[in-house]
Amino acid sequence: MTRQAAIVGAGVVGLAIAAALARRGVEVIVLEKADRPGSETTARNSGVIHAGIYGAPDHLKTRLCVEGRRKLYAYCTERKVDHAKIGKLIVATSEDEVAALHALHTRALGNGVEGLQLIDTHQARQFEPELTAEAALFSPESGIVDAAGLVLALQGEIEDLGGVIAFRTEVDHAEATSQGFRVACGDDVLEVDLLVNSAGLSAQKLAHQVAAYPETRIPEQVLAKGNYFSWQGKSPFRHLIYPMPVRGGLGVHATLDLGGGLRFGPDVEWIDAPNYQVDPNRRDAFADAIRTWWPALDAERLSPDFAGVRPKLKPTDGSVADFLIDLPAHHGVAGLAMLFGIESPGLTSSLAIGDNVARGLLDT
Repeated sequence: MTRQAAIVGAGVVGLAIAAALARRGVEVIVLEKADRPGSETTARNSGVIHAGIYGAPDHLKTRLCVEGRRKLYAYCTERKVDHAKIGKLIVATSEDEVAALHALHTRALGNGVEGLQLIDTHQARQFEPELTAEAALFSPESGIVDAAGLVLALQGEIEDLGGVIAFRTEVDHAEATSQGFRVACGDDVLEVDLLVNSAGLSAQKLAHQVAAYPETRIPEQVLAKGNYFSWQGKSPFRHLIYPMPVRGGLGVHATLDLGGGLRFGPDVEWIDAPNYQVDPNRRDAFADAIRTWWPALDAERLSPDFAGVRPKLKPTDGSVADFLIDLPAHHGVAGLAMLFGIESPGLTSSLAIGDNVARGLLDT
């Protein structure tokens, strides 16, 4: 008998999970409160394909980033989603940062990242003549992707496999039954075998609405707003340029889009509730950060662009939070998957997350 699944959230991760289940013969319906897919966190994203450099070696986030990056390049090639493996330079601008860069290189090698090169000041200038750095780490596996195109490709695959995406549909309540789950969406009630919470910024809210799920397992969410400023004019860079990482993020970096446009960000602004307005007064702080590795920056050519909000988790021990993918083997509720804290590199990891969740629900 064909199993049925409801996936809540049509961001890139929810769609990747739905596609992974549909490939395994599950009849899927994706429930999305917005009127189009990928309109929240996925749409407010730099579109970078991460190599897997930064994560702790024992983190699920790290493994899924490396695995997901490989799957993503293959999927984009197969499905003709625009992407480019343009490479990234992580720059050190002081002797202290050079030591940290070497440690980052060692970590990245342990994470299974391929092709990394430590380069000196002269070599960094050969890569990017405008750059000022004591040393840099070049990652040839880093790249960029058309996130909207990826979302549409996943939507198309799901629908080709018989799946459905229900827009303007918000879950009010869900409860476990002897056969699976009863999911209430306004006046409509769905009976499904499997239920996936991939609601992103709303994941904690939805978790409280799933009666079978222990509230003690719901982690605290903290919101990190990332602002972006765009560059007016032709980009002086051919690669992604990143400073050394900072608390809560990877530092204000230079990102190219597939049309060659340049933007900077995100920074880290801790907020209590989502908002997407970029304060023009943040420009001076952006300029100061960028000038540490690009002294020639003309701040007058920076313009407020867009902002995204990352659903971070707050670890109780003060460490960097991992993805939390809570599966039946962990919490004991058959057929239920709960995802929390799926922030960067969630886009890169999405296809690997999909396979991870599908295995956790079906291979039990």
